[in-house]
Amino acid sequence: MNVPNTLTVIRMILIPVFVLLYCFQLEYWNLYAGIIFVAASLTDLLDGYLARKWNQVTTFGKFFDPIADKLLVLAALLILMDCGMIAMWAVLVLLAREFFISGFRLVAVSKGIVIAADMSGKIKTAVQMVSLALLLFGGLLFGWFGLLLGQIGIYASVALSVYSCIAYLCKYKNVFHDDNQEVG
Repeated sequence: MNVPNTLTVIRMILIPVFVLLYCFQLEYWNLYAGIIFVAASLTDLLDGYLARKWNQVTTFGKFFDPIADKLLVLAALLILMDCGMIAMWAVLVLLAREFFISGFRLVAVSKGIVIAADMSGKIKTAVQMVSLALLLFGGLLFGWFGLLLGQIGIYASVALSVYSCIAYLCKYKNVFHDDNQEVG
């Protein structure tokens, strides 16, 4: 177990803690949840950077890092949807894009094509993480302006999600070519 993988495991452990804060509705739960979300998001930045810098990219990291990322975002989206801060349709679009791109990448890998995250996907993720953090803090730190920025950011991330999904499909349209077999 190396440092980048340890950071991924820490992020995975923080997710249920994050959810439990919401479930128990402790006083200032959203402040604590926001802090945990930001800390977990920063481990995502750090683990990828360290894995590449120290040449410690592992199969464990390749598999669990994206799962941990998606679970963290899913937990935040569902909590904020339950609080009425994010519309269900927006959550569905964001989740559909994640499932679609994950499946698309699996098909590509089966054909020997690796689809790395591109700039549109990275921008989408950054906007999404910052927006979720702002909404989780619930205006405690930045007042109504923070909530407004969080709302605008989430809907911007929906648009960026759709755009990046289309960009991936256009860039890697050859993934679906040469399939002569029927899918059962």
